[in-house]
Amino acid sequence: MIGKTISHYKILEELGRGGMGVVYKAEDTKLKRTVALKFLAPIALGSEEEKARFVHEAQAAASLDHPNICTVHEIDDAEGQTFIAMAYIAGQSLKEKVETGPLQLNETLDIAIQVAEGLQEAHEKSIVHRDIKSANIMVSDKGQAKITDFGLAKLTGRTKLTKSNMTFGTVAYMSPEQTQGEEVDHRSDIFSLGVVLYEMITGQHSFKGDYEQAVVYSILHEDPEPITGLRTGVPMELERIVNKALAKNPGERYQHVDELLVDLRSVGRELEADQPKTAQTPSRLPRRHRVLLYGGIALLLLLLALVGRDLFTTGHEPIDSIAVLPLKNYSGDPEQEYFSDGMTEELIDKLGRIKALRVISSTSAMRYKGTNKSLPEIARELDVAAIVEGSVQPFGEQIRIRVLLIDAKADQQLWNGSFERESRNVLALQRQVALAIAQEVAVTLTPQEETQLAEVPEVNPDAYALYLRACKPDPKISWLVNKRLHTSSRRSPPTPASRRPTPGLLSNTR
Repeated sequence: MIGKTISHYKILEELGRGGMGVVYKAEDTKLKRTVALKFLAPIALGSEEEKARFVHEAQAAASLDHPNICTVHEIDDAEGQTFIAMAYIAGQSLKEKVETGPLQLNETLDIAIQVAEGLQEAHEKSIVHRDIKSANIMVSDKGQAKITDFGLAKLTGRTKLTKSNMTFGTVAYMSPEQTQGEEVDHRSDIFSLGVVLYEMITGQHSFKGDYEQAVVYSILHEDPEPITGLRTGVPMELERIVNKALAKNPGERYQHVDELLVDLRSVGRELEADQPKTAQTPSRLPRRHRVLLYGGIALLLLLLALVGRDLFTTGHEPIDSIAVLPLKNYSGDPEQEYFSDGMTEELIDKLGRIKALRVISSTSAMRYKGTNKSLPEIARELDVAAIVEGSVQPFGEQIRIRVLLIDAKADQQLWNGSFERESRNVLALQRQVALAIAQEVAVTLTPQEETQLAEVPEVNPDAYALYLRACKPDPKISWLVNKRLHTSSRRSPPTPASRRPTPGLLSNTR
Protein backbone atom coordinates (compact mmCIF):
# COMPACT_ATOMS: atom_id res chain seq x y z
CA MET A 1 0.00 0.00 0.00
CA ILE A 2 2.92 2.37 0.64
CA GLY A 3 3.23 4.82 -2.25
CA LYS A 4 -0.14 3.86 -3.69
CA THR A 5 -2.88 6.45 -4.30
CA ILE A 6 -6.37 5.58 -3.06
CA SER A 7 -9.03 8.04 -4.24
CA HIS A 8 -7.19 11.35 -3.77
CA TYR A 9 -5.00 10.11 -0.91
CA LYS A 10 -1.38 9.06 -1.39
CA ILE A 11 -0.31 6.44 1.18
CA LEU A 12 2.93 7.50 2.90
CA GLU A 13 3.49 5.00 5.72
CA GLU A 14 1.72 2.56 8.02
CA LEU A 15 0.91 3.93 11.48
CA GLY A 16 -0.60 0.85 13.10
CA ARG A 17 -3.04 -2.00 12.81
CA GLY A 18 -5.57 -3.81 14.96
CA GLY A 19 -8.70 -5.93 14.88
CA MET A 20 -10.74 -3.18 13.22
CA GLY A 21 -8.30 -2.43 10.43
CA VAL A 22 -5.05 -0.76 9.38
CA VAL A 23 -4.16 2.93 9.76
CA TYR A 24 -1.90 4.75 7.30
CA LYS A 25 -0.42 8.21 7.16
CA ALA A 26 -1.41 9.77 3.83
CA GLU A 27 -1.33 12.98 1.84
CA ASP A 28 -4.60 14.54 0.74
CA THR A 29 -3.60 15.51 -2.81
CA LYS A 30 -6.61 17.82 -3.22
CA LEU A 31 -6.28 19.89 -0.07
CA LYS A 32 -2.54 19.37 0.40
CA ARG A 33 -2.75 18.22 3.99
CA THR A 34 -1.60 15.20 5.95
CA VAL A 35 -4.35 12.81 7.10
CA ALA A 36 -4.74 9.41 8.71
CA LEU A 37 -6.62 6.76 6.71
CA LYS A 38 -8.17 3.81 8.51
CA PHE A 39 -9.04 0.93 6.21
CA LEU A 40 -11.69 -1.15 7.92
CA ALA A 41 -11.49 -4.93 8.11
CA PRO A 42 -14.43 -6.73 6.42
CA ILE A 43 -15.49 -8.22 9.79
CA ALA A 44 -16.08 -4.70 11.07
CA LEU A 45 -18.75 -4.05 8.45
CA GLY A 46 -20.65 -7.33 8.07
CA SER A 47 -23.60 -7.33 5.68
CA GLU A 48 -24.61 -4.53 3.32
CA GLU A 49 -27.42 -3.54 5.67
CA GLU A 50 -25.00 -3.30 8.59
CA LYS A 51 -22.56 -1.36 6.43
CA ALA A 52 -25.30 1.16 5.59
CA ARG A 53 -25.99 1.62 9.30
CA PHE A 54 -22.29 2.01 9.93
CA VAL A 55 -22.02 4.75 7.32
CA HIS A 56 -24.99 6.56 8.88
CA GLU A 57 -23.39 6.42 12.33
CA ALA A 58 -20.02 7.52 10.94
CA GLN A 59 -21.74 10.54 9.44
CA ALA A 60 -23.11 11.41 12.87
CA ALA A 61 -19.63 10.99 14.39
CA ALA A 62 -18.20 13.27 11.69
CA SER A 63 -20.50 16.01 12.96
CA LEU A 64 -18.56 16.16 16.23
CA ASP A 65 -16.44 19.29 16.38
CA HIS A 66 -14.38 19.43 19.55
CA PRO A 67 -10.67 20.08 20.24
CA ASN A 68 -10.40 16.74 22.09
CA ILE A 69 -11.98 14.65 19.34
CA CYS A 70 -10.06 13.64 16.23
CA THR A 71 -11.92 15.13 13.27
CA VAL A 72 -13.44 12.71 10.76
CA HIS A 73 -13.10 14.21 7.27
CA GLU A 74 -14.97 11.56 5.29
CA ILE A 75 -15.85 7.91 4.82
CA ASP A 76 -15.52 6.41 1.38
CA ASP A 77 -15.04 3.25 -0.69
CA ALA A 78 -12.22 2.62 -3.10
CA GLU A 79 -11.06 -0.55 -4.79
CA GLY A 80 -13.49 -2.60 -2.74
CA GLN A 81 -12.25 -1.21 0.58
CA THR A 82 -14.01 1.10 3.02
CA PHE A 83 -11.86 3.71 4.74
CA ILE A 84 -12.23 6.65 7.09
CA ALA A 85 -10.15 9.79 6.54
CA MET A 86 -9.25 11.49 9.82
CA ALA A 87 -7.06 14.34 10.98
CA TYR A 88 -3.43 13.32 11.42
CA ILE A 89 -2.07 13.98 14.92
CA ALA A 90 1.68 14.47 15.37
CA GLY A 91 2.46 12.81 18.68
CA GLN A 92 2.02 9.40 20.24
CA SER A 93 -0.81 7.29 21.53
CA LEU A 94 -1.52 7.22 25.24
CA LYS A 95 -0.77 3.52 25.13
CA GLU A 96 2.77 4.27 24.00
CA LYS A 97 3.19 6.83 26.79
CA VAL A 98 1.97 4.44 29.49
CA GLU A 99 4.24 1.64 28.25
CA THR A 100 7.20 3.67 29.54
CA GLY A 101 5.68 3.77 33.05
CA PRO A 102 2.95 5.51 35.09
CA LEU A 103 2.35 9.15 34.23
CA GLN A 104 2.81 12.06 36.59
CA LEU A 105 -0.45 12.73 38.46
CA ASN A 106 -0.86 16.23 37.06
CA GLU A 107 -0.39 14.92 33.50
CA THR A 108 -2.78 12.05 34.23
CA LEU A 109 -5.51 14.42 35.37
CA ASP A 110 -4.89 16.79 32.45
CA ILE A 111 -5.33 13.99 29.91
CA ALA A 112 -8.31 12.46 31.74
CA ILE A 113 -10.08 15.84 31.86
CA GLN A 114 -9.48 16.42 28.16
CA VAL A 115 -10.82 12.97 27.25
CA ALA A 116 -13.85 13.48 29.51
CA GLU A 117 -14.55 16.82 27.83
CA GLY A 118 -14.47 15.12 24.44
CA LEU A 119 -16.87 12.44 25.66
CA GLN A 120 -19.12 15.12 27.11
CA GLU A 121 -19.51 16.61 23.62
CA ALA A 122 -20.28 13.20 22.09
CA HIS A 123 -22.72 12.13 24.79
CA GLU A 124 -24.64 15.39 24.48
CA LYS A 125 -25.27 14.35 20.87
CA SER A 126 -26.26 10.82 21.96
CA ILE A 127 -23.10 9.27 20.50
CA VAL A 128 -21.39 6.49 22.47
CA HIS A 129 -17.81 5.65 21.54
CA ARG A 130 -17.82 2.00 22.74
CA ASP A 131 -14.06 1.53 22.41
CA ILE A 132 -12.36 4.02 24.74
CA LYS A 133 -8.85 2.71 25.41
CA SER A 134 -5.33 4.12 25.66
CA ALA A 135 -4.59 3.10 22.06
CA ASN A 136 -7.52 5.25 20.86
CA ILE A 137 -6.32 8.38 22.64
CA MET A 138 -3.64 10.37 20.87
CA VAL A 139 -1.53 12.93 22.73
CA SER A 140 -0.02 15.60 20.50
CA ASP A 141 3.48 16.97 20.90
CA LYS A 142 1.87 19.96 22.66
CA GLY A 143 0.05 17.76 25.18
CA GLN A 144 -3.41 17.95 23.62
CA ALA A 145 -5.40 14.71 23.98
CA LYS A 146 -7.71 13.62 21.17
CA ILE A 147 -10.09 10.68 21.05
CA THR A 148 -9.85 8.72 17.82
CA ASP A 149 -12.05 6.08 16.16
CA PHE A 150 -15.34 7.86 16.71
CA GLY A 151 -16.25 6.51 13.29
CA LEU A 152 -16.94 3.22 15.07
CA ALA A 153 -19.35 4.76 17.55
CA LYS A 154 -23.07 4.10 17.59
CA LEU A 155 -26.05 6.33 18.17
CA THR A 156 -27.83 5.73 21.46
CA GLY A 157 -31.14 3.93 20.93
CA ARG A 158 -30.39 2.81 17.36
CA THR A 159 -30.36 -0.80 16.21
CA LYS A 160 -27.12 -2.53 17.11
CA LEU A 161 -24.43 -2.03 14.53
CA THR A 162 -22.99 -5.49 14.76
CA LYS A 163 -24.41 -8.98 14.86
CA SER A 164 -25.85 -9.99 18.20
CA ASN A 165 -22.98 -12.41 18.86
CA MET A 166 -20.24 -9.88 18.05
CA THR A 167 -18.70 -7.36 20.40
CA PHE A 168 -16.58 -4.38 19.40
CA GLY A 169 -13.90 -3.00 21.66
CA THR A 170 -10.78 -4.27 23.40
CA VAL A 171 -11.70 -6.73 26.14
CA ALA A 172 -9.51 -5.26 28.91
CA TYR A 173 -11.31 -1.89 28.61
CA MET A 174 -14.89 -3.19 28.21
CA SER A 175 -17.64 -2.48 30.69
CA PRO A 176 -19.32 -5.51 32.33
CA GLU A 177 -22.46 -5.02 30.24
CA GLN A 178 -20.38 -4.77 27.08
CA THR A 179 -18.56 -8.06 27.73
CA GLN A 180 -21.93 -9.81 27.85
CA GLY A 181 -23.14 -8.33 24.59
CA GLU A 182 -25.81 -6.21 26.23
CA GLU A 183 -26.98 -2.83 24.92
CA VAL A 184 -24.62 -0.12 26.17
CA ASP A 185 -25.04 3.58 26.81
CA HIS A 186 -22.76 6.48 27.75
CA ARG A 187 -22.00 4.88 31.13
CA SER A 188 -20.01 2.20 29.32
CA ASP A 189 -17.66 4.91 28.04
CA ILE A 190 -17.29 6.17 31.62
CA PHE A 191 -16.26 2.68 32.77
CA SER A 192 -13.69 2.42 29.97
CA LEU A 193 -12.30 5.85 30.86
CA GLY A 194 -11.97 4.60 34.45
CA VAL A 195 -9.83 1.72 33.15
CA VAL A 196 -7.66 4.20 31.21
CA LEU A 197 -7.32 6.42 34.30
CA TYR A 198 -6.26 3.42 36.41
CA GLU A 199 -3.72 2.54 33.72
CA MET A 200 -2.21 6.04 33.65
CA ILE A 201 -1.85 6.12 37.45
CA THR A 202 -0.47 2.61 38.02
CA GLY A 203 1.09 1.69 34.68
CA GLN A 204 -0.89 -1.55 34.58
CA HIS A 205 -4.33 -2.84 33.65
CA SER A 206 -7.10 -2.87 36.23
CA PHE A 207 -8.44 -6.25 35.07
CA LYS A 208 -5.96 -8.98 34.18
CA GLY A 209 -5.98 -12.53 32.88
CA ASP A 210 -3.89 -14.95 30.87
CA TYR A 211 -6.60 -15.25 28.24
CA GLU A 212 -9.68 -13.34 27.09
CA GLN A 213 -12.28 -15.20 29.17
CA ALA A 214 -10.16 -14.76 32.30
CA VAL A 215 -10.13 -11.01 31.71
CA VAL A 216 -13.90 -11.04 31.20
CA TYR A 217 -14.32 -12.94 34.48
CA SER A 218 -12.16 -10.36 36.25
CA ILE A 219 -14.25 -7.50 34.86
CA LEU A 220 -17.48 -9.17 35.97
CA HIS A 221 -16.47 -10.49 39.38
CA GLU A 222 -13.22 -9.00 40.70
CA ASP A 223 -12.18 -5.62 42.06
CA PRO A 224 -8.93 -4.05 40.83
CA GLU A 225 -5.97 -3.92 43.17
CA PRO A 226 -6.21 -0.69 45.22
CA ILE A 227 -4.37 2.16 43.53
CA THR A 228 -2.90 3.42 46.80
CA GLY A 229 -1.40 -0.02 47.34
CA LEU A 230 0.42 0.20 44.00
CA ARG A 231 1.62 3.79 44.12
CA THR A 232 2.33 6.16 46.98
CA GLY A 233 1.25 9.78 46.96
CA VAL A 234 -2.05 9.18 45.16
CA PRO A 235 -4.86 11.27 46.71
CA MET A 236 -7.53 9.02 48.15
CA GLU A 237 -10.14 11.18 46.44
CA LEU A 238 -8.61 10.25 43.08
CA GLU A 239 -8.82 6.58 44.02
CA ARG A 240 -12.47 7.05 44.95
CA ILE A 241 -13.14 8.64 41.55
CA VAL A 242 -11.58 5.70 39.72
CA ASN A 243 -13.47 3.18 41.86
CA LYS A 244 -16.77 4.91 41.16
CA ALA A 245 -16.10 4.99 37.42
CA LEU A 246 -15.30 1.25 37.58
CA ALA A 247 -18.47 0.25 39.42
CA LYS A 248 -19.76 -2.97 37.85
CA ASN A 249 -23.38 -1.88 38.13
CA PRO A 250 -23.99 1.01 35.69
CA GLY A 251 -26.40 2.55 38.20
CA GLU A 252 -23.58 2.89 40.74
CA ARG A 253 -21.17 4.65 38.35
CA TYR A 254 -21.08 8.30 37.43
CA GLN A 255 -24.36 8.74 35.61
CA HIS A 256 -23.04 11.53 33.39
CA VAL A 257 -19.50 12.37 32.37
CA ASP A 258 -19.95 15.97 33.56
CA GLU A 259 -20.21 14.61 37.13
CA LEU A 260 -16.87 12.88 36.60
CA LEU A 261 -15.42 16.10 35.21
CA VAL A 262 -16.37 18.05 38.33
CA ASP A 263 -14.53 15.57 40.56
CA LEU A 264 -11.46 15.35 38.30
CA ARG A 265 -11.12 19.13 38.16
CA SER A 266 -11.46 19.35 41.93
CA VAL A 267 -8.59 16.91 42.47
CA GLY A 268 -6.59 18.73 39.80
CA ARG A 269 -6.97 22.02 41.67
CA GLU A 270 -5.84 20.37 44.92
CA LEU A 271 -2.75 18.90 43.24
CA GLU A 272 -1.93 22.24 41.66
CA ALA A 273 -2.27 24.00 45.02
CA ASP A 274 0.11 21.47 46.58
CA GLN A 275 2.80 22.00 43.92
CA PRO A 276 5.72 24.15 45.11
CA LYS A 277 5.97 27.42 43.27
CA THR A 278 8.75 27.48 40.70
CA ALA A 279 11.53 29.83 41.68
CA GLN A 280 12.73 32.39 39.19
CA THR A 281 15.94 31.43 37.39
CA PRO A 282 18.79 33.59 38.71
CA SER A 283 20.95 35.52 36.31
CA ARG A 284 24.17 33.79 35.25
CA LEU A 285 26.98 34.34 37.77
CA PRO A 286 30.52 35.27 36.80
CA ARG A 287 32.83 32.27 36.44
CA ARG A 288 34.85 33.08 39.61
CA HIS A 289 31.64 33.29 41.68
CA ARG A 290 30.33 30.06 40.21
CA VAL A 291 33.52 28.25 41.21
CA LEU A 292 33.18 29.51 44.78
CA LEU A 293 29.48 28.60 44.87
CA TYR A 294 29.93 25.08 43.51
CA GLY A 295 32.94 24.52 45.74
CA GLY A 296 30.91 25.53 48.78
CA ILE A 297 28.08 23.21 47.80
CA ALA A 298 30.51 20.32 47.32
CA LEU A 299 32.06 20.96 50.74
CA LEU A 300 28.63 21.09 52.37
CA LEU A 301 27.64 17.79 50.75
CA LEU A 302 30.86 16.19 51.95
CA LEU A 303 30.25 17.33 55.53
CA LEU A 304 26.72 15.97 55.38
CA ALA A 305 28.01 12.65 54.10
CA LEU A 306 30.57 12.41 56.90
CA VAL A 307 28.61 13.54 59.95
CA GLY A 308 24.96 13.61 58.96
CA ARG A 309 24.24 10.39 57.10
CA ASP A 310 22.20 9.00 59.97
CA LEU A 311 19.67 11.74 59.32
CA PHE A 312 18.77 10.03 56.07
CA THR A 313 18.64 6.45 57.33
CA THR A 314 16.65 6.68 60.54
CA GLY A 315 12.87 6.86 60.71
CA HIS A 316 10.84 9.75 62.00
CA GLU A 317 10.83 10.71 65.66
CA PRO A 318 8.33 8.84 67.86
CA ILE A 319 4.92 10.51 67.85
CA ASP A 320 3.20 10.95 71.19
CA SER A 321 -0.02 12.69 70.13
CA ILE A 322 -2.43 11.98 67.32
CA ALA A 323 -5.86 12.94 65.97
CA VAL A 324 -8.03 10.68 63.83
CA LEU A 325 -10.10 12.81 61.46
CA PRO A 326 -13.52 11.53 60.36
CA LEU A 327 -13.03 8.72 57.86
CA LYS A 328 -14.65 9.44 54.50
CA ASN A 329 -17.63 7.44 53.31
CA TYR A 330 -16.65 5.84 49.99
CA SER A 331 -19.71 3.59 49.73
CA GLY A 332 -21.39 6.00 47.32
CA ASP A 333 -24.47 6.02 49.57
CA PRO A 334 -24.96 9.04 51.88
CA GLU A 335 -27.19 6.85 54.07
CA GLN A 336 -24.04 4.88 55.02
CA GLU A 337 -22.44 7.94 56.63
CA TYR A 338 -23.18 6.50 60.07
CA PHE A 339 -20.92 3.56 59.25
CA SER A 340 -17.81 5.63 58.45
CA ASP A 341 -18.47 7.82 61.51
CA GLY A 342 -18.84 4.74 63.68
CA MET A 343 -15.63 3.24 62.35
CA THR A 344 -13.84 6.54 63.09
CA GLU A 345 -14.99 6.45 66.70
CA GLU A 346 -14.07 2.79 67.09
CA LEU A 347 -10.55 3.47 65.75
CA ILE A 348 -10.17 6.38 68.17
CA ASP A 349 -11.31 4.08 70.98
CA LYS A 350 -8.73 1.42 70.03
CA LEU A 351 -5.86 3.91 69.81
CA GLY A 352 -7.00 5.62 73.02
CA ARG A 353 -6.15 2.47 74.95
CA ILE A 354 -2.44 3.04 74.33
CA LYS A 355 -1.07 5.02 77.28
CA ALA A 356 2.04 6.22 75.44
CA LEU A 357 -0.15 7.90 72.86
CA ARG A 358 -2.34 10.93 73.48
CA VAL A 359 -5.38 10.55 71.23
CA ILE A 360 -7.85 13.36 70.66
CA SER A 361 -11.40 12.42 71.63
CA SER A 362 -13.98 11.60 68.98
CA THR A 363 -16.06 14.59 70.11
CA SER A 364 -13.23 16.97 69.23
CA ALA A 365 -12.18 15.10 66.08
CA MET A 366 -15.68 14.90 64.60
CA ARG A 367 -15.91 18.71 64.65
CA TYR A 368 -13.60 18.70 61.63
CA LYS A 369 -15.85 16.61 59.44
CA GLY A 370 -16.19 18.38 56.09
CA THR A 371 -13.88 21.20 57.15
CA ASN A 372 -11.81 23.21 54.69
CA LYS A 373 -9.05 23.81 57.20
CA SER A 374 -5.55 22.59 56.33
CA LEU A 375 -4.01 19.70 58.26
CA PRO A 376 -1.32 21.89 59.88
CA GLU A 377 -4.06 24.27 61.04
CA ILE A 378 -6.09 21.41 62.52
CA ALA A 379 -2.96 20.00 64.19
CA ARG A 380 -2.21 23.37 65.81
CA GLU A 381 -5.73 23.68 67.13
CA LEU A 382 -5.68 20.15 68.57
CA ASP A 383 -1.99 20.35 69.61
CA VAL A 384 -1.02 17.02 68.03
CA ALA A 385 2.09 15.82 66.24
CA ALA A 386 0.33 13.63 63.66
CA ILE A 387 -3.01 13.21 61.98
CA VAL A 388 -4.71 10.11 60.61
CA GLU A 389 -7.16 10.46 57.73
CA GLY A 390 -8.68 7.90 55.42
CA SER A 391 -11.79 6.23 54.10
CA VAL A 392 -14.17 3.33 54.67
CA GLN A 393 -15.63 1.41 51.75
CA PRO A 394 -18.06 -1.45 52.37
CA PHE A 395 -18.65 -3.57 49.26
CA GLY A 396 -20.48 -6.87 49.22
CA GLU A 397 -19.37 -8.93 52.19
CA GLN A 398 -16.08 -7.02 52.49
CA ILE A 399 -14.98 -3.83 54.24
CA ARG A 400 -11.94 -1.85 53.11
CA ILE A 401 -10.25 0.79 55.27
CA ARG A 402 -7.52 3.01 53.90
CA VAL A 403 -5.57 5.32 56.17
CA LEU A 404 -2.83 7.92 55.82
CA LEU A 405 -0.49 9.00 58.61
CA ILE A 406 0.48 12.66 58.20
CA ASP A 407 3.29 14.55 59.92
CA ALA A 408 1.20 17.50 61.06
CA LYS A 409 3.98 20.09 61.19
CA ALA A 410 5.54 19.27 57.83
CA ASP A 411 2.19 18.37 56.25
CA GLN A 412 3.97 15.32 54.83
CA GLN A 413 2.72 11.77 54.41
CA LEU A 414 4.65 9.34 56.61
CA TRP A 415 2.79 6.17 55.74
CA ASN A 416 -0.34 4.82 54.09
CA GLY A 417 -2.03 1.47 54.36
CA SER A 418 -4.99 -0.42 52.94
CA PHE A 419 -6.77 -3.08 54.99
CA GLU A 420 -9.57 -5.36 53.90
CA ARG A 421 -11.57 -8.09 55.63
CA GLU A 422 -14.97 -9.71 55.56
CA SER A 423 -17.62 -7.69 57.40
CA ARG A 424 -18.00 -10.33 60.10
CA ASN A 425 -14.35 -9.67 61.02
CA VAL A 426 -14.80 -5.91 61.33
CA LEU A 427 -13.56 -5.84 64.93
CA ALA A 428 -10.38 -7.63 63.93
CA LEU A 429 -10.04 -5.15 61.08
CA GLN A 430 -10.20 -2.22 63.52
CA ARG A 431 -7.57 -3.89 65.69
CA GLN A 432 -5.32 -4.46 62.68
CA VAL A 433 -5.52 -0.80 61.65
CA ALA A 434 -4.87 0.43 65.20
CA LEU A 435 -1.82 -1.83 65.62
CA ALA A 436 -0.42 -0.72 62.25
CA ILE A 437 -0.75 2.94 63.24
CA ALA A 438 0.85 2.26 66.63
CA GLN A 439 3.77 0.60 64.91
CA GLU A 440 4.21 3.51 62.50
CA VAL A 441 4.19 6.17 65.23
CA ALA A 442 6.88 4.13 67.00
CA VAL A 443 5.21 3.63 70.38
CA THR A 444 5.73 0.53 72.50
CA LEU A 445 2.67 -1.35 73.73
CA THR A 446 2.54 -2.73 77.25
CA PRO A 447 1.54 -6.39 77.71
CA GLN A 448 -1.82 -5.21 79.07
CA GLU A 449 -2.41 -3.02 76.00
CA GLU A 450 -1.51 -5.91 73.72
CA THR A 451 -4.07 -8.03 75.55
CA GLN A 452 -6.72 -5.33 75.19
CA LEU A 453 -6.04 -5.19 71.45
CA ALA A 454 -5.94 -8.98 71.13
CA GLU A 455 -7.76 -10.81 68.35
CA VAL A 456 -11.50 -10.36 68.70
CA PRO A 457 -14.41 -12.65 67.75
CA GLU A 458 -16.47 -12.46 64.60
CA VAL A 459 -19.64 -10.37 64.65
CA ASN A 460 -23.02 -10.42 63.02
CA PRO A 461 -22.64 -7.76 60.28
CA ASP A 462 -26.29 -6.70 60.44
CA ALA A 463 -26.18 -6.39 64.22
CA TYR A 464 -22.95 -4.40 64.02
CA ALA A 465 -24.47 -1.99 61.52
CA LEU A 466 -27.42 -1.47 63.85
CA TYR A 467 -25.00 -1.03 66.73
CA LEU A 468 -23.27 1.81 64.92
CA ARG A 469 -26.60 3.40 64.08
CA ALA A 470 -27.64 3.14 67.72
CA CYS A 471 -24.56 5.11 68.72
CA LYS A 472 -26.22 8.05 66.98
CA PRO A 473 -29.21 9.75 68.62
CA ASP A 474 -31.84 7.94 66.54
CA PRO A 475 -34.73 6.72 68.75
CA LYS A 476 -36.49 5.16 65.75
CA ILE A 477 -34.13 2.20 65.70
CA SER A 478 -33.08 1.86 69.35
CA TRP A 479 -35.62 -0.90 69.95
CA LEU A 480 -34.41 -2.73 66.84
CA VAL A 481 -30.75 -2.77 67.80
CA ASN A 482 -31.60 -4.16 71.23
CA LYS A 483 -33.66 -6.90 69.59
CA ARG A 484 -30.86 -7.81 67.15
CA LEU A 485 -28.25 -7.80 69.89
CA HIS A 486 -30.45 -10.21 71.84
CA THR A 487 -30.48 -12.62 68.92
CA SER A 488 -26.79 -12.22 68.01
CA SER A 489 -25.41 -13.07 71.47
CA ARG A 490 -26.27 -15.07 74.58
CA ARG A 491 -25.38 -12.11 76.72
CA SER A 492 -27.91 -9.59 77.86
CA PRO A 493 -28.32 -6.47 75.74
CA PRO A 494 -26.66 -3.29 76.98
CA THR A 495 -28.49 -1.22 79.51
CA PRO A 496 -29.03 2.44 78.62
CA ALA A 497 -25.83 4.24 79.58
CA SER A 498 -23.35 6.70 78.22
CA ARG A 499 -20.89 3.93 77.40
CA ARG A 500 -21.22 1.71 74.38
CA PRO A 501 -21.80 -2.05 74.61
CA THR A 502 -18.68 -4.20 74.51
CA PRO A 503 -17.76 -5.92 71.24
CA GLY A 504 -18.71 -9.27 72.81
CA LEU A 505 -22.37 -8.31 72.53
CA LEU A 506 -21.99 -8.48 68.76
CA SER A 507 -20.55 -11.98 68.63
CA ASN A 508 -22.07 -14.57 66.31
CA THR A 509 -21.97 -17.09 69.18
CA ARG A 510 -25.36 -18.76 69.55
